[in-house]
Amino acid sequence: MEYRFSRIMFAGTGSGSGKTTITCAVLKALSDRGLTVSAYKCGPDYIDTMFHEHILGRSSTNLDSFFFDENTLKWLLVKNGKNCDLGVIEGVMGFYDGLGIDSTKASSYEISQMTQTPVILVLNAKGSALSLLALIHGFLTFQENNNIRGVILNQCSAMTYSALAKAITSHFKGRIKPCGFLPSMPECSLESRHLGLITAGEIEDLNQKTAKLASRAQETIDLDGILELAAQSPALPCNSIQLPVYQTSVRIAVAQDEAFCFYYHDNLEMLKEMGAEIVPFSPLTDASLPPNIHGLYLGGGYPELYAESLSENITMRDAVLRTLQEQIPCIAECGGFMYLTQSIANSLMTGFLPGTCYNNQKLTRFGYNHLRAEHNNMLFDEGEEIPAHEFHYWDCTETGSDFTAAKSSGKQWECGYASDHLYAGFPHFHFYAKPSAAIRFYEACLRYKEKQNG
Repeated sequence: MEYRFSRIMFAGTGSGSGKTTITCAVLKALSDRGLTVSAYKCGPDYIDTMFHEHILGRSSTNLDSFFFDENTLKWLLVKNGKNCDLGVIEGVMGFYDGLGIDSTKASSYEISQMTQTPVILVLNAKGSALSLLALIHGFLTFQENNNIRGVILNQCSAMTYSALAKAITSHFKGRIKPCGFLPSMPECSLESRHLGLITAGEIEDLNQKTAKLASRAQETIDLDGILELAAQSPALPCNSIQLPVYQTSVRIAVAQDEAFCFYYHDNLEMLKEMGAEIVPFSPLTDASLPPNIHGLYLGGGYPELYAESLSENITMRDAVLRTLQEQIPCIAECGGFMYLTQSIANSLMTGFLPGTCYNNQKLTRFGYNHLRAEHNNMLFDEGEEIPAHEFHYWDCTETGSDFTAAKSSGKQWECGYASDHLYAGFPHFHFYAKPSAAIRFYEACLRYKEKQNG
């Protein structure tokens, strides 16, 4: 089936070009105009989607061509853009940056090709002038049919932009459209930390910052031009992905607070579409788990920043340990896995799994990999694989051995814990990469519910 859907991608020349700032400014400006906008992030990043969600008041989702085949990626774009006026996709790293130095696999470029999405290139103009045209020329000619249709200059003055816009129009003879600029606005910067951006919930004046960005965008960015480019998006052919719908519902407790906030929206939505009730709780502040639950989902986040508070919440730690000992089905990814170990640094955790977590002071096993199950377990049969990703500075003295992780370079290592009621480990994955894993989790929750009901 073919779907009509206006869409645009903001892609950078590299990390730090300002694509997140531009994306947030445009999202807020278009929303202020009364448009219904859906937002997406290329790649596995959790944090930028949280900024999109804060601005729009609706979930932002991931488009990842390492995780998904082409039809799945296009279906998630269309599905999450239903009844929206426009879809805005934020790129990852530089436009052509992919799995390796010689590969565009999993790049913003590849996703723009799969989704046939017009691209606006975001350039950091600070300290440059005519050289920016050489940079644009390189991006336009590096790959044919690259979908680059516009350019926005970040950290650019009005006077410089006026001259550069004329030069860009003249030199490229209308092939690429100057779509405006943002001046330097240090008071609106989105601070960084070791895992990337500070999360949206940690910036007290985020509303004021995004409002100021949007106000300036209304003045200096050609929003009408962006909408015109987006409207040129061709119809997108794809097939819907059908999921089983269970007559019996299950209640799945999902840890959601400052310490555990990294979830793919589509993972939770998939469970809900199959019939699950998602029950949020806080390992930081709640005294115990929600009542009458049949599954437990502990996502990633920053438990190391809240380790003392997590440790001091003894009643919650005990409740989680006791419930896991009763073999409730549980998925614990990265930060969630750390919470199940003996300790994070000197702070006691639940103690369900062995090992002590420690700061490794550098990215550890960073990047994409494929997980292969070493034996039958709750989510996978022996030998089954799923694409996964790791992004963490903290490590554990005991990381498990129930999976083998393999990079495209050939590097391999053992990792993860798995049983007929548990997945726990540093790698995180997306259910739409292998929907059977979500189905098996749901069915494990059903069996637990039946057991609890006698």
